[in-house]
Amino acid sequence: MTVTYVIDGSRVTGLERFWTVIGEAVNGPGGYFGRNFDALADCLGGGMGTPDDGDFVIEWRDHERSAQALGHEETARYLRESLARVHESNRPEVRRRLDDALAGRGPTLFDLLVDVLTAGSRPGTLRLL
Repeated sequence: MTVTYVIDGSRVTGLERFWTVIGEAVNGPGGYFGRNFDALADCLGGGMGTPDDGDFVIEWRDHERSAQALGHEETARYLRESLARVHESNRPEVRRRLDDALAGRGPTLFDLLVDVLTAGSRPGTLRLL
């Protein structure tokens, strides 16, 4: 039986809040479903936190509000923080992505999350409502 997990997009006010909202949607209050992109991909692909039978759908309601909250401004904030932590060989690429985000160009955190939520999944696993 397909389980539907609901992300309330009006509660997503930034990336950190997204991690909390999806964790609670899947595993209840205080629940975990990844706190970074790699962990989220792992949870979706069968790692720790994956729903038991793997038969699930994620409904992202009011996703337009999330898309706005996870837009270029939040993307630039995230990349600015990442720049301080990445290996020096990756800094030019992160700097380029940061410059794009500051200019309102390139993929946003919302775009990246949608990519992770749909990568390798069967059609219909993510519903944007």
